[in-house]
Amino acid sequence: MTATKHKVQPNKLHVKKGDYVMVISGKDAGKKGKVIEVFPKKGRVVVEKTNIVKRHTKPSQAMPQGGIISKEAPMASSNVMLYCQECNSVTRVSFKLTDNGKVRVCKHCGVNLPDKH
Repeated sequence: MTATKHKVQPNKLHVKKGDYVMVISGKDAGKKGKVIEVFPKKGRVVVEKTNIVKRHTKPSQAMPQGGIISKEAPMASSNVMLYCQECNSVTRVSFKLTDNGKVRVCKHCGVNLPDKH
């Protein structure tokens, strides 16, 4: 019997680096923060101040004492949802065609979501 890996999502994610999101499931449900890093091939995202893990590090030249470091770990992208700061609610992304091309839009209030981060 062979070990199976976790299911990998498609390479396209519904959030981008710099998006403001809310965690909707897991131990940090309800927390909000910016997406720091995106891993499309693994279907995971890193959100600031959520999914904090402890990392035990050996002493090195950069950190002579070593010690325990707290840092954000990647979480499944399905656990986060885009948060619109205009209507203060979680939302899905809609697209609108304009002269400049496709623009991401909030489903609830219709406001353009920031694209350049």
